[in-house]
Amino acid sequence: MFEVIYNKQAERALLKLPDNLAKRIRKKMRIIAQNPYGHHNNVTKLKDRPGYRLRVGDWRVIYKILDGQVCILVVKIAPRGSVYR
Repeated sequence: MFEVIYNKQAERALLKLPDNLAKRIRKKMRIIAQNPYGHHNNVTKLKDRPGYRLRVGDWRVIYKILDGQVCILVVKIAPRGSVYR
């Protein structure tokens, strides 16, 4: 199982979200950590940069899988319109 690590920007975004949405995001990331390369609903590989995108309602979670460190680094959590900027 991979460890899920949130960078400072992602952690701050989680703290500002409503509790129910933050819990949904953390739960989905724990599920992904069990099998990061398996098929997961609402997850797609990014085309323009390395990493993956998880859709949770109108929010997007951008993350990278770091095989050497056996962890998943959550880079950004933002609403759909601004996450790719």
